[in-house]
Amino acid sequence: MLANPWIAALVALFVWWFSTGAILAAVKWSDRHSARARLICALAGLPVLGVGITGFAVTQTDPSVAGIYGAFLSALAIWGWIELAFLTGQITGPNTHPCPPDVPEWERFLRAWGTIAHHEVLLVTALGLLVWTGHGAENTAGLWTFVVLFFARISAKLNLFLGVPKINTEFLPGTLAHLPSHFRIARLNWLFPVSVTALSFAAGCWLERLYTAPGPAATVGFALLAALTLLALLEHWLMVLPLPDEKLWRWMLPAPEAKQKDLRPEDAHGL
Repeated sequence: MLANPWIAALVALFVWWFSTGAILAAVKWSDRHSARARLICALAGLPVLGVGITGFAVTQTDPSVAGIYGAFLSALAIWGWIELAFLTGQITGPNTHPCPPDVPEWERFLRAWGTIAHHEVLLVTALGLLVWTGHGAENTAGLWTFVVLFFARISAKLNLFLGVPKINTEFLPGTLAHLPSHFRIARLNWLFPVSVTALSFAAGCWLERLYTAPGPAATVGFALLAALTLLALLEHWLMVLPLPDEKLWRWMLPAPEAKQKDLRPEDAHGL
């Protein structure tokens, strides 16, 4: 049953939804307590990171259906902890101040980079290590999973910086309250059509390879990657479509203490 591509796609969808909700719930809990609680939250997630690293290494020589699922989940575990460390304010950037209005574009970019610099360096380092250790392995599903997440997230961040119609800060923790001041609400930007075209092309490539997959393991791998890429494409479209996507996770979280503006953070969706 697990070799069915539709089951694999549903697994990707569920893991994306549940893991995002779990991270947001943990971040919301720690944000309501103290800086120490945020640190504890990030440290408590280290076993997940350890399992992800171990699973990524072990599954490289296991091209079976189980190995493909294991590699996929391991990559998501590594990605999820990095996002948890970012949202709890443990690995962000040196700039913790809001961006003043009407600053030049180059200064706004430098300030925006400063808010997430350490996080970006960690992501690039993790990507480099995974490529170094996983390139040429029998099972590269985990590596490609991280690659899809990495480039989709970079694209989302750049679109938020350049300007999109809908930004949502409902799930943004207090430690990152300065982050939205570096975003821009705009009708559209030049990068958005490029982003959705590239993601659509990538999804099409995965689907084409899924159609011609030589066996069950390859079928599962391409189904997982296609589903993940399509979810990334959906997240991009949710930056411009007036849909209440925050309801997917709001019910999992404690009731808000105060009403917040309807803006969208870069990490409101996905791992």
